[in-house]
Amino acid sequence: MTFDGLNARYLRMPYVEKGMVVGLFGGSFNPPHAGHLLVAEIALRRLKLDQLWWMVTPGNPLKSTRQLRPLADRLALSEALAEDPKIKVTAFEAKYRVRYTADTLALVKARNPGVDFVWIMGADSLRDFHRWQRWQAIALTFPIAVIDRPGATLSFLSSMMAKTFDYARQDEDDAALLARMQAPAWTFIHGPRSSLSSSAIRAAEADEA
Repeated sequence: MTFDGLNARYLRMPYVEKGMVVGLFGGSFNPPHAGHLLVAEIALRRLKLDQLWWMVTPGNPLKSTRQLRPLADRLALSEALAEDPKIKVTAFEAKYRVRYTADTLALVKARNPGVDFVWIMGADSLRDFHRWQRWQAIALTFPIAVIDRPGATLSFLSSMMAKTFDYARQDEDDAALLARMQAPAWTFIHGPRSSLSSSAIRAAEADEA
């Protein structure tokens, strides 16, 4: 069975069991690249995750869809890149017709009682996080792990999210405990960084065309 041309397995939430610690890593992944994989690998290791859901979104409401590759292509590219069996590539947001992260997290929470989730985001997304719809509700739903990205290391000091939830910031040394904490709770995780970006890859491809 397919849905909008997608294999049904991508449209189901990955299977989890109560007591698991699961990271939620969402994005357009247009296209996915080694920088995304590095964020996922750091999160798996530092947060001690049982799974990481690599959630390929139908489209980012804050970004133009003019250059957006088909969802099926972005899923296939993501799956080819993310070989760790703990990484589950999924597009369940397409099935449930959710476009905003706040709605996605509410859905995940309602359907998976007893599972501890943590939202994972690159530091480059932190600067504009306050522009996301109901961004404070996101911070109040699940703990958040912000993974360092080139040129964005200081964004955790200057962003509105960091200032608003300064009281909820946790020490990086306690990252492995983050998912079990009551939201709001967040931490900034330093580590290896990749300079790759999807926009730069698209620009290079356009130059070659």
